[in-house]
Amino acid sequence: MSLAWRKHWSRARRLTWDEVHTRLRQEFGKRLDAGFPRLARRSEPIDPKKTSPHGEFFFTPASLPEGARLLKQHLPAEVTSIVSEADNICRHRFRLLGYADLDYGQEIDWHLDAVHGKVSPRKPWHKIDFFNFAEIGDHKIIWELNRHQHLVTLAKAWLLTSDARYPSELISQWYGWQQANLYPLGINWASSLEVAFRSLSWIWVDQLLLECPQVTEQFRADLLEGLAFHGRHIERYLSTYFSPNTHLLGEATALFFIGVLYPQSSSADRWRKKGLAILQQEAERQVRPDGVYFEQTFYYHVYALDLFLHARLLAAKNQIDVPANFDEIINKMLTVVRVLAQNGPPHGFGDDDGGRLFNSARNRAEHMSDPLVVGGAFFKDQTLRAAAALTEESIWLLGEQATAFFSSSPAAASSSSTSFPDGGVYVSADSGNIPQQLVIDAGPLGAMRGGHGHADALSVSYSVDRQPFLVDAGAFCYMSSGNERNTFRGTGAHNTMRVDQLDQAVPDGPFAWKTLPAVHADSWITGETFSFFSGHHEGYLRLSDPVVHRRFVFHLYKNFWLVRDVAEGNASHSLETFWHFHPKVVINRTESGFISSAGNGGPQVAFVPVTDPDWECAITASQFSPMYGVVEPAQALRCGSALQLPAEHALVVHAIAVNEENRRELRRVSSQAGITIYEYAENGLSHVFIFRGAEATKWNFADWESDAEFIYYCSEAQRTSHLTACNLTFIRYRGEQILSAPRPVERFEYWEHDGKRQASSSDPEVLRAFSDTALASLEPGVTR
Repeated sequence: MSLAWRKHWSRARRLTWDEVHTRLRQEFGKRLDAGFPRLARRSEPIDPKKTSPHGEFFFTPASLPEGARLLKQHLPAEVTSIVSEADNICRHRFRLLGYADLDYGQEIDWHLDAVHGKVSPRKPWHKIDFFNFAEIGDHKIIWELNRHQHLVTLAKAWLLTSDARYPSELISQWYGWQQANLYPLGINWASSLEVAFRSLSWIWVDQLLLECPQVTEQFRADLLEGLAFHGRHIERYLSTYFSPNTHLLGEATALFFIGVLYPQSSSADRWRKKGLAILQQEAERQVRPDGVYFEQTFYYHVYALDLFLHARLLAAKNQIDVPANFDEIINKMLTVVRVLAQNGPPHGFGDDDGGRLFNSARNRAEHMSDPLVVGGAFFKDQTLRAAAALTEESIWLLGEQATAFFSSSPAAASSSSTSFPDGGVYVSADSGNIPQQLVIDAGPLGAMRGGHGHADALSVSYSVDRQPFLVDAGAFCYMSSGNERNTFRGTGAHNTMRVDQLDQAVPDGPFAWKTLPAVHADSWITGETFSFFSGHHEGYLRLSDPVVHRRFVFHLYKNFWLVRDVAEGNASHSLETFWHFHPKVVINRTESGFISSAGNGGPQVAFVPVTDPDWECAITASQFSPMYGVVEPAQALRCGSALQLPAEHALVVHAIAVNEENRRELRRVSSQAGITIYEYAENGLSHVFIFRGAEATKWNFADWESDAEFIYYCSEAQRTSHLTACNLTFIRYRGEQILSAPRPVERFEYWEHDGKRQASSSDPEVLRAFSDTALASLEPGVTR
């Protein structure tokens, strides 16, 4: 039996009866529709007299003028943009994903990828291989136009201007689409998610144009029939087992909306119940207990959150009960967004879809915090206010409730370290004179086969004073004629270590990986003056000489980060660590390492690699994709070597004042007897870091003796001004007991502030036996 057949047989053996039944029913339905197209085009039964109970939308016809007034008052630039884009749409020039000003000519070809000049064939939708780039082009570009979100733009432009051109063009395009997409022919029926997005757009069009004189009763009847047909198609071909992720969420949302708002359909009640039930069930399945979306991509986290929020608001508008757990999940997801946005645009990780539920133009990092104003206003959560921004979407959804929330004083907020351990997201942050934030990705590669996850284990991103410095390179595209997909989701496009120029996982088509390497967060400790992370992944255990990558990240609050990478193995390997910079950031070599700046008068950031002749550190060209379809030139710092393992490298990241030129040096002092010691010298200070090896229990070095996993201390002016220790039971210096505990202590720290000595511990009992007498006599620098 061939490998392919063995894989199919193994997969088939794991199928449940429900999955077998669902897949067979859907496959039979596809072929029946193709064989009997006239029968397949039968309309869903409609009862035009059934108007009660008629669902309520986010606004009423009477409140629409007030919504337009609020937009003009609070977001005049958005109003100008809407009208300008509507004018372009009337000329059949579209902005799709990251592609601007695409000309679709006098007669729109709804099957055209205008970027790559390819037209999808008009054959039964289930026979179209939309992953075949040579034949189809990029199906996402075709589908983005066919989501009909641009028709919503035309409807909004009419409401804002009363210009009859916009609804006339809208109606013309809508009927043109119907003629060009006779069911079951064409790619625009091939994804139930796309049918769902189109349905939601039609609903917004219908609701926005309720008072429009250009809209005839015939158009309304045809639109209702089209929605009912779309609902039937979505229900028959739900992505229950094909793509049980955001696809299923979007489809359920559309069923819920159609079912609530259009009771004239004979299936409305079933769709309403089924849609909401799926959303509630999938929220529990697809969102991890800490609120991180299970596909390990921040863009899809926001994508799913948008769907949940819109459905939740519609349920509230129609007095439809939802379980408390649904709200809890939404609020946890909002918290993730708030934390990642606490120091500027929340540059994320994993794939970037490029689309949005409401406004497809808001698809950059700075737009990913959009749900905060909607969620904050609805749940009356002032903690979300500080990172929120008033949006057009929030005004349409909540009206004055949104503007009142945004105009209120935000709750006191400051950047702080926190973690989402189920999703593997660790945020090390502080609110010093220069606010900073570093995010560590130590989560799994992704859900199921990791379709939207990247090979980015232990990667970091870093922002200073709301300006991104270290960033994930993005996703760029899903389909192309080259290898761009694998390049952007590969390990080399992320701020982590690569071994032998191989990715941490092996791609298996554009939306899967052959194996999903295990990623482990071994320690996450936060104190009053520091945070400490250690983790490792098993992505390179597949090599003939298996390699384990370990990363340690120490943050001294209001100062710097030390990032240490260790590669464990037995043979010689090529090792590289990458540090990818935002396009606005320029990095230059200095005598002490590298200095980066965003050129906006803000702080500079020093990158100080360890002094090690075996490693070469150089500035290289890189690429950054801010949204789907767009790539920008950027810079990266690459540190590389070919070494006998075990081997390691370290680097300090230190934000400094503009033009500050103090010399800095990071050196490895020793690696012996199960410990490794680094010293970072800067501005007259000596920062010392002692790491215990995995096999060691107790260790001693010069005058120090301890069993701590990690110790940091700072010496200045003949005294120790700071000491932190992690996972320990004792510390001795020159034979004198500094700390002793009968059981393991996760954290201990001692520091001086404004002339006062302070101490803190995860176990308050150890403070009673703590002696700072010996600390006062410590010599500066590394004791030899």
